[in-house]
Amino acid sequence: MDFGIFTFGELSRNFSTGRALSPQQRLREIIELAKLADQAGLGFLGLGEHHRRDFALSAPEIVLAAIARETTTLRLSTAVTVLSTQDPVRLFEQFATLDLISDGRAEIIAGRGAFIESYPLFGHELEDYDALFEEKLQLLLELRDNAAVTWQGTLTQSIPGMDIAPRPVQDRLPIWVGAGGTPASFARAGRLGLPLFVALLSGPARFRRLVELYHQSAADAGHDPGTLQVGAGGHFYAAPTSQQARDTFYPYYRAYFEQNMPRPVDHFPRSTFDDWAEPGGGLLVGSPQQVIEKLLEIHDTLGTSRYMAQIGLGGLPFAETARSIELLATEIMPAVNREIGTVQPVRSTSAGGGQRDIQETAGGIPAARGPEVPA
Repeated sequence: MDFGIFTFGELSRNFSTGRALSPQQRLREIIELAKLADQAGLGFLGLGEHHRRDFALSAPEIVLAAIARETTTLRLSTAVTVLSTQDPVRLFEQFATLDLISDGRAEIIAGRGAFIESYPLFGHELEDYDALFEEKLQLLLELRDNAAVTWQGTLTQSIPGMDIAPRPVQDRLPIWVGAGGTPASFARAGRLGLPLFVALLSGPARFRRLVELYHQSAADAGHDPGTLQVGAGGHFYAAPTSQQARDTFYPYYRAYFEQNMPRPVDHFPRSTFDDWAEPGGGLLVGSPQQVIEKLLEIHDTLGTSRYMAQIGLGGLPFAETARSIELLATEIMPAVNREIGTVQPVRSTSAGGGQRDIQETAGGIPAARGPEVPA
């Protein structure tokens, strides 16, 4: 299994001081964490895209380009690109350029987005939420597969047989589809024969049938489900003991839910946090052994070939985040791969990550095992 990390670059206010990091400091820390992940042997880094003042990452492609010059093997992607409000041509050009700069390490994780501020910001209607994604994904695949494109758009521009340049190092720039909980999203990824990333914020059992739908849709469209990859990821923090992990992480996780969700909750109780961290829940917070057991459950249930850990949530200090990444790389990843018999991370050019969308909570706390994620 391939392991990686991702972040939205949120700017949560500290629960004791009431202050948040500046965007400049947060971006510096993200670059340092990327260097640490690269040195530790993790395989992937994803950066989210948000257009609110409580997030530092509205232009992740630029930050990924900076990281490309500081790392050597780490694959670099968004997590996710809100494709519905992007220009697919410009997006492809940016990632082809990133691929050239990074010697073939770029990927795109395309999603619809649970944060909706980009729709009015870029002149799009929410009523076109799904139609925009469908058409723009088709155009993005056309751009990836052809050096010259003729395209007749409905919600996108029309392209009269024009060159698409530059071309990436990789023969086919990896494009994954991210999905949270909407069956149509799983079916679409399968129909298009694209690798799937699942925003796994509740336990894996809830997603078993959705992943089966993905595989069935792929088979119905003539794709071999055995060649398609499934990735999963979610909120993560590891410490030497379970109690230490929970006690350290809870205040920051609470800050994240109360400040940075699409619709922040008024209060996120410790009892809900503890329930989500129990076996069967989607929150990977605990000792290395507890996290290993959860990752093996995810793998056994969904057949995952990648796990991507969302790190540093809620203003968790840099040192704590770094220690958690080190445990992921040095204890958790080797143990999981020994158990499942996979010692080499996936590096195929058809590989990629998936959507890291968070649920729109409606003012209260979501279901007991973790938040639903529409995508």
